[in-house]
Amino acid sequence: MDPFASLLEPGMLVRMPSQPHWGLGQVQSNIGGKVTVNFEHAGKQVIDVSRVDLSPVFDDE
Repeated sequence: MDPFASLLEPGMLVRMPSQPHWGLGQVQSNIGGKVTVNFEHAGKQVIDVSRVDLSPVFDDE
């Protein structure tokens, strides 16, 4: 697993570079490399972080 993925915690803000139109997402859970994220324009998505990158957002860009 990507070392960054293990740092994803509920409440963190992320973006999915391959789906920029989904907008800003908030991590809901991270269990076994499956991260549930609630995105502004795509709703709740379960992301397998071993296959898809998420980028952290440290301010409301």
